[in-house]
Amino acid sequence: MLAALGIVLGLLIGGAQPVAVGLFTAPWDKLAHASLFGGFAAILHLGLGLRPHWALLGAALLGAVDEIHQIWLPGRSAGLDDLAADILGAALVLALVRSWRLLSHR
Repeated sequence: MLAALGIVLGLLIGGAQPVAVGLFTAPWDKLAHASLFGGFAAILHLGLGLRPHWALLGAALLGAVDEIHQIWLPGRSAGLDDLAADILGAALVLALVRSWRLLSHR
């Protein structure tokens, strides 16, 4: 639970700091989005025991909150492409976890 809370606070508080502006440049920013939200989905699923669809929804909701939050931050911009990277990263990690579990139970 602390890891999930750390990600949420890091996004909302850390992301509001001036140092966050331009931290990752394109196309690496999309990889950063996918990695962070994939990790968040994994924490929700594996760490907190949420079913994969709820973990994906949680990651998507946090991504939406983060994008809306960025509207009011100087130097930051909200984008559906970032939200898509968030959701894709979360879905990919959850699919990898599922595949790993299926393979390990053979």
